[in-house]
Amino acid sequence: MSQQKSAILSVYNKTGLLDLAKGLNKHNVRLLASGGTAKLIREAGFPVEDVSAITQAPEMLGGRVKTLHPAVHGGILARDIESDEKDLAEQNIAKVDFVVCNLYPFKETVNKVNVTIEEAVEEIDIGGVTLLRAAAKNHARVTILSDPQDYPEFLKQLDAGEITADAKKLYALKAFEQTADYDSAISGFFRKQYAGNGVQHMTLRYGTNPHQKPASAYMPQGKLPFTVRNGSPGYVNLLDALNAWPLVKELKQALGLPAATSFKHVSPAGAAVGVPLSEKERKVYMVDDIAGIETSGLAQAYARARGADRMSSFGDILALSDVVDVPTAKIISREVSDGVIAAGYTPEALEILSKKKGGKYLVLEMDDTYVPAPEETRTLYGIQLTQHRNDVVISPQKTFNAVVTPKDLKSLPESALRDLTVATIALKYTQSNSVCYALNGQVIGLGAGQQSRIHCNRLAGDKADNWWMRFHDRVIGIKWKQGTKRADKSNAIDLLCSGQTPRNDAEKAEYERVFEEVPAPFTEEERNAWLKNLSEVAVSSDAFFPFIDNVFRVARSGCKYVAAPTGSQNDASVFDTAEKLGIVFIEQGTRLFHH
Repeated sequence: MSQQKSAILSVYNKTGLLDLAKGLNKHNVRLLASGGTAKLIREAGFPVEDVSAITQAPEMLGGRVKTLHPAVHGGILARDIESDEKDLAEQNIAKVDFVVCNLYPFKETVNKVNVTIEEAVEEIDIGGVTLLRAAAKNHARVTILSDPQDYPEFLKQLDAGEITADAKKLYALKAFEQTADYDSAISGFFRKQYAGNGVQHMTLRYGTNPHQKPASAYMPQGKLPFTVRNGSPGYVNLLDALNAWPLVKELKQALGLPAATSFKHVSPAGAAVGVPLSEKERKVYMVDDIAGIETSGLAQAYARARGADRMSSFGDILALSDVVDVPTAKIISREVSDGVIAAGYTPEALEILSKKKGGKYLVLEMDDTYVPAPEETRTLYGIQLTQHRNDVVISPQKTFNAVVTPKDLKSLPESALRDLTVATIALKYTQSNSVCYALNGQVIGLGAGQQSRIHCNRLAGDKADNWWMRFHDRVIGIKWKQGTKRADKSNAIDLLCSGQTPRNDAEKAEYERVFEEVPAPFTEEERNAWLKNLSEVAVSSDAFFPFIDNVFRVARSGCKYVAAPTGSQNDASVFDTAEKLGIVFIEQGTRLFHH
């Protein structure tokens, strides 16, 4: 058989093709090409044969079948081993040394306005993908060129006498990536056409902002793990919902109590488990008139989660670990909220929620048996990032047993373990840097997304102080004008409790209009006296405290327990400061950054 090397060329993108043909011809490489590729090379005056010269079969079916033949793929896939040489000889097939191929422009076609399925189908390349994959599979012997930008370097190596193994590997990788991207584009197009909205693919109203269209959610394989029971989700709704759901699922698994979280801008505004509410707490959280709340752990959890920071929770997406009952639905129904994701809904609860926002309230039901893949991928500025999912388990029994100070403390109270668990699991789903204060099974202050840890800590501590000021008799006893909305009440309470009562006339008039009797602002002495009553607070940090200022700050807000990773150069002084301030410091061994 002839020792002449051969190349099969079949390209849609003909950039650089003639220079490549010229270079191959110079090295006496036999050129075999299909359709338009052969025509262009022939018209340029270079010797080229149709692929039919080796297949002895014409192109058929309107060009759908050109290169699909044992004479082509046997020559490409053959290895330099005796059994393959024997098979080739028996079938009179010559080896193929080079394959040059790129694909029909499927993406460009389906991106056209009003493209039909029939038009898309005709741009699905079969022979080209097979050429690419066959040559890439056998790249130890065959050189596969799928990118015209690689032609010049290939020709340089050909002139030097050898295509290096490293070059062949990189060319093969490009071919595999091209076929993978091509297949992804095809499956994406037909997923939209055939999967059914809401089963495997879901069209969203828009992306992060209204001008970012189109937008969708989909599973590459299998069904979406949630169903839409009411309303229509947007992109940001799902970012919040799919961060909020694992938080409550993990809280329920860790503590065995119903769990709730209120999410805004991909961080929790509050999170809690179903610890019974005192009469005072029901008033502070504005749920003292909810019938049946005393027997609903889920309603108690959401009252706490929503009540932790009512200002930040305004317009939330909430997640609930259990089947939503009527008391919980009644709390949700009167708050300003964009949607809920939960394990399920009683018929009565679903009816209540479906009437919210004029029937447009988003209600998602999550499959609580769903377990995401261990690897997660996101695209940022066109670049794929991949990592192992943060599946670390936070456990009250195992996560908080490394007490650093005081050294003689053998165990923590159950209430401290509960609150540290709530705070730490909340951090796992909070934009970093983050610090969380918790008490009574709920978040009471959370600082998220700050570049400096002390600023994050101050934000969390200030929120915790604000939360505690709301329990002052002066706040609970406010006399409101009839008809004052809940949002206006929350805003006025926030101004009063944070010491931000307005001073200029216009703002002051707006503030005072909601009261029957305007409450006196708190003096600094009154605030300090009340805040001294806050105690037993648990604080968790997603990374180490780099300086002792963080310890001083948590101490100001009643902190008794701190859990944080270690590893700072200042660990010793941080531990020493905590001990002097009577704070129990627990080494929590896992950093919990979230982005």
